[in-house]
Amino acid sequence: MNPADRGQSPPELWPGSPFPLGATPRDGGVNFAVVSEVADGVELCLFDDAGAETRLPLREYDAGVWHGFVPGAGPGQRYGFRTTGPYEPARGLRCNPAKLLLDPYAKAIAGEIEWDERIFAYQWALGPDSRNDLDSAGAVPRSLVVDSSFDWAGDQPPAIPYQDTVIYETHVKGLTRTHPQVPAELRGSYAGLAHPAVIEHLTGLGVTAVELLPVHQSVTNGSLRSKGLTNYWGYDTIGFFAPHAGYSAAVSAARPSGQVGEFKQMVRTLHAAGLEVLLDVVFNHTAEGNEHGPTLCLRGLDNPGYYRLVPGDPRHYFDTTGTGNSLNVDNTGCLRMILDSLRYWVLDMHVDGFRFDLATTLAREGGDFSRVSSFFDLVAQDPVVSQVKLIAEPWDVGQQDSYALGRFPALWSEWNGRFRDTVRDFWRSRDGTLADFATRITGSPDLYGGSRRHPSASVNLITAHDGFTLRDLVSYDRKHNEANGEGNRDGSDDNRSWNSGAEGPTDDPAVLGLRAGRSRAMLATLLLSLGVPMLLGGDELGRTQAGNNNAYCQDGPISWYDWTAVDTELLAFTRRLLSLRRAHPAMRRRRFVRGARSGEVAWFTPVGEPMTPDRWQDPQARAVALYVDGTRDPDRDARGRPLLDDDLLALINGWWEPLDFTLPPVYARWRRGLDTADPTAPPETPVPPDKKVTVGPRSFVLLIGTRAPA
Repeated sequence: MNPADRGQSPPELWPGSPFPLGATPRDGGVNFAVVSEVADGVELCLFDDAGAETRLPLREYDAGVWHGFVPGAGPGQRYGFRTTGPYEPARGLRCNPAKLLLDPYAKAIAGEIEWDERIFAYQWALGPDSRNDLDSAGAVPRSLVVDSSFDWAGDQPPAIPYQDTVIYETHVKGLTRTHPQVPAELRGSYAGLAHPAVIEHLTGLGVTAVELLPVHQSVTNGSLRSKGLTNYWGYDTIGFFAPHAGYSAAVSAARPSGQVGEFKQMVRTLHAAGLEVLLDVVFNHTAEGNEHGPTLCLRGLDNPGYYRLVPGDPRHYFDTTGTGNSLNVDNTGCLRMILDSLRYWVLDMHVDGFRFDLATTLAREGGDFSRVSSFFDLVAQDPVVSQVKLIAEPWDVGQQDSYALGRFPALWSEWNGRFRDTVRDFWRSRDGTLADFATRITGSPDLYGGSRRHPSASVNLITAHDGFTLRDLVSYDRKHNEANGEGNRDGSDDNRSWNSGAEGPTDDPAVLGLRAGRSRAMLATLLLSLGVPMLLGGDELGRTQAGNNNAYCQDGPISWYDWTAVDTELLAFTRRLLSLRRAHPAMRRRRFVRGARSGEVAWFTPVGEPMTPDRWQDPQARAVALYVDGTRDPDRDARGRPLLDDDLLALINGWWEPLDFTLPPVYARWRRGLDTADPTAPPETPVPPDKKVTVGPRSFVLLIGTRAPA
């Protein structure tokens, strides 16, 4: 309804400016600008506190941007857009003025979606080629004008070098939802994550960066809602500039955009504790899905501009994400939105970097992955985005070149799926894994060395949000996703061959000891290898999801941390591992080791003899000793001073029985650093040079050596 229909004068609308895009308070009003190259017209829709709508046609159009300035408007104003123009699904055009659209650049979003036929641009009974003129305004959220001012109090990014980085992947809500020391009203929120008790846990653990599962505004689709489930992980984004309101303790009727300031306060607090903030971002698809999905934002503004459509049949969406649609990074406007979003989160929200979900999709030009794509070029040239941490999930779905591990540009680091798979297989005692295991723990030079990248290009992981937790990895032979309502058909394949003795919960001390030992061996491998380790949040506590390896829809005890059931021994062991990593520069090298001939490293059999090609290729080989010379070709600090270290000797036994290791002929006085088979053994215990060291089944012993005269 327009003001004239209520006997009121409509607000003034001045021409305004095409930039910046979005809603920008300034000069006593708000400038609105939105991109659509296919619309014949765009209406700015303003809503008052009672929900009454005022429509103002944006008459200015410049290079694809519709814009106008509303004097007297200000922060807190609720708004949206409507487009007029062709609704021709056969041509990929889906303008429909009956659908209220979110601003792609909205800095905050208020309200929920009502999943009924109003939010769809087509009639359910007639299919996605039909047209639905039901007004969606009563069923969709509103964009909010936001005051971006904030007292950062001299906030400075920690700027932790890659080689010193340890990433902690976690969920904003799940981390604190049951934390007894966090006030009830803050649990599950940005403020809860910044609570002193949580900060103390993170800094005491020894991690340096918190990687948050998606915090962009997201929605739960109707299918999950009908099952009583939730889009818990947040991978159905609907606002790339807006912090998810559901994680805010500050949002209220009086402060509808309180999530923005609360997020900034969280970042400022984490920075003050020396912790970086990394965001998992989902620029590969949106919550609008394919042609059967709702019309909420991009689809109604410029469908062919924002989404990849099937060549020759643009009524359908080209899907390389497994979610129904893929963003069209061939389009200038879509690329601009992605880069503008990244820049906003760095400059305005002060985050320190990004992990890009299904990043291979972003580098597709003409459908194929390209290392010199426009997306990579724009990132490399951007003076802001190029300076923060950039981490790729180097795969997408269903294409011949979907798995692009090792193929990203030098500016990028990558989730190393080979590290995950090989380390798991080695500690399962799979045949023929020893040589690849040795390559993975030395930074994966086969993947990154040839392109003159560094070990930090490899983000090492064993578990992540998508899959089993560490406790479940060693406790279950198969997934248990029954609670997801898909007949246990979702999620990855089974998890056999761990020989865990008994599946699931048990009171058998022998089984529990077996699981604990394997957990420690994998944690030691992860946290002491070259590269950037990423720890799945909760693994240090022994967190379980009861065998659910696809808990994307579980907003409840399955996914939340249980702070009443902390494995204190595992927590202490993890802290010890990270303390060892900090203490030894050899574990944090900036450059790859140059091999046995350089003297930097040497590999030995359990009997103390040098490894040979035949021994590496033996499929039954499951044990090796790695010697690292702490004085050879050391890295240097910021002033150019050598970072000298002790010698290190890792004794690795992948057999299911104990194994005696003869110390190799290295002239050092050895002492124990850790033993995954016996975590309570006192450290620094001297090891006589003429005695053998027994390494337990599937265990890892680290010895630390002080150089002795030859």
